[in-house]
Amino acid sequence: MWNVKAEYDAILFDAGGVFVIPDPAVLAPTLAYYGATLDHDQYHRAHYGAMAAKSRAQVTEDDWSHYNRRYVELVGVHPDEHDSAVYVLSRTRHAHLWRAPIAGSSQVLRALNQRGTPIGVVSNASGQVEEILQRSGICQVGEGPLPQVRCIVDSDVVGVAKPDPKIFDFALPYFAGIEKSRIAYVGDSVVMDIGGAHAAGLTPILVDPYDDAVDLVDCRRISTLEELL
Repeated sequence: MWNVKAEYDAILFDAGGVFVIPDPAVLAPTLAYYGATLDHDQYHRAHYGAMAAKSRAQVTEDDWSHYNRRYVELVGVHPDEHDSAVYVLSRTRHAHLWRAPIAGSSQVLRALNQRGTPIGVVSNASGQVEEILQRSGICQVGEGPLPQVRCIVDSDVVGVAKPDPKIFDFALPYFAGIEKSRIAYVGDSVVMDIGGAHAAGLTPILVDPYDDAVDLVDCRRISTLEELL
């Protein structure tokens, strides 16, 4: 089993694709109108394939067109309906819809708490990520019933977004005394997360459960957060 302490002394996490994905309870019936499946597991799979398509196109936070098109393909929308489904998805998948918890993520954070591993969150978001992580039962800053993180950095709040490495400067003071190279950053985007972590001098780890990005990175890839334990 992988030993966290042997490779890094602290871990920062992205939120989307790591703890939560766009809510299939909303997207499945919406896209089923265009022939998509209602199987929620396929929406989990679609997210990662779509993120790889976005990364392969080398676009950043403001361009989700490649994501949307690959997403509707992977949930089974008929090719004749792709344009209509992409249009609707682009207007339905808003920031507050990134709220469906990924199985096991909260349990991994609690296990890291129990081990004394310093952890935090750095996410491209729209001012909502701290509230959503708490509402979805993932984690919180400070005392309470949920796993605790030292910080939750929201790009909209701090005014800097990945892949700009400066966003990590808002988290690093919470990890004083730990070398940056000994801090892992776990994300699901090759361009924004892996690129930003590399530029910041952190150790990047890509969540890639379906091997969609195997040809895009040479960093460590994991299928689930449990592998961090």
